[in-house]
Amino acid sequence: MNRAAHLERIAEVLDGAAGGAKVPYPIGLREVTVRDARMVGAGLRRLTFTGPGLAGFESHAPTEHVRLIYPDPDGTLRLPEQVDLALKWPRPLPISREYTVRRYDPVAGELDIDFALHPGGHAAGWAAAATPGTSVYIAGPPGGLVVPFTYDRYLLAGDITALPAIARWLEELPATAAGWAFIEVVDATEEIDLVAPVGVEVRWLHRGSVAPGASDLLERAIRAVSIPEGERVYAWIAAEAGVVRPLRRWVREVLRAEPGDAEVTAYWKRGHADFDEDHEAVAD
Repeated sequence: MNRAAHLERIAEVLDGAAGGAKVPYPIGLREVTVRDARMVGAGLRRLTFTGPGLAGFESHAPTEHVRLIYPDPDGTLRLPEQVDLALKWPRPLPISREYTVRRYDPVAGELDIDFALHPGGHAAGWAAAATPGTSVYIAGPPGGLVVPFTYDRYLLAGDITALPAIARWLEELPATAAGWAFIEVVDATEEIDLVAPVGVEVRWLHRGSVAPGASDLLERAIRAVSIPEGERVYAWIAAEAGVVRPLRRWVREVLRAEPGDAEVTAYWKRGHADFDEDHEAVAD
């Protein structure tokens, strides 16, 4: 991959009619420092990172992620090696977790990441304790899911772990976009302000006392959607592994999505404190 190839590919996807596509970026390793830490609603802790290492950071799509790298239990920090435009990871792999790029401002030199707080998670615990001056290494983004703005409607759905991506999706959709956004949270305390096109219906789904990942609220909301005949819909769904399983079937059998017209992914799994669907895909 040459340094500009991904920009050419992004432009090609955005201008085409073939649907969304995952575009790889040059992968960098950067040390960043927490500038600010605050709660966004009752469920997300936002860390704003800064530092000279952010120079040249790549950010082009709402669902892209970076991988935060943490020391081993004995305090040893083992980092990947930068090799041209990729990273060579040590073995065994160091402790690392993926998080969505919520906002990147190249002028201010700031990167926002929103962490869903939950007990037992390595990254969630680290984020809860992080204060201004805390440093961490980040790798990536390794690429992004680029989706053209040529669909008749967009369907976005997820739980609080997907909320940062959905929030960015809504901000980046054109003002004329139409569709639906379904977000499952505990209650109104976890709702946040969202900037969405007028034509996109945003619906908060309160699961109350039901355990995370055990509710069928997302599935019921999605299955109740009435899609006008002949319209082309892009669907992006992310939540607990068991929750998204039947929704993959819905995308195939009901939405009848063509290749590139949908992305359904498991962001976490019940019973696994630090489940990482893509962890094994970290390349040498």
